[in-house]
Amino acid sequence: MKFDLVTRASPEQVLEAMTDFTDRRPRIWSKTLDPETYEVMELGDTWAVAREGSPHSPFWVVARYDWSDPRLIRWTELETNHGDPGDGFMRIEPHGEGGSRLHVEWSTNPVRIRDKLAIFLLHHTMNGVIARMWRRALDRFVLG
Repeated sequence: MKFDLVTRASPEQVLEAMTDFTDRRPRIWSKTLDPETYEVMELGDTWAVAREGSPHSPFWVVARYDWSDPRLIRWTELETNHGDPGDGFMRIEPHGEGGSRLHVEWSTNPVRIRDKLAIFLLHHTMNGVIARMWRRALDRFVLG
């Protein structure tokens, strides 16, 4: 999956929202993160390991996030319920009058035919929807 988006959030605000692994995370990402699935397993200064899934989705992942470079957030799936682990990244660049432009890519490696079909549809039809949901979440984050 690949998409780009522009948000009113500054690069620092994007980094803060994306790397907030407290109990605020499900509220920040309320449209894309299932609070029942969310669990932080490990947390460091510039990394975290968390179990996450989307609302109304049967899929979940345990991912290791790394933001040692504040303009690049990387994640590596350590475990999934839909196949072999994948990975991804988000590049954060300043844009306009204090906002940010994000470039996001991630891959998954489903094994079962059912999961291959579902992930194919997700990655090839939902890019724009997910980009809009992320933009709205980040724009809301700016407002507090």
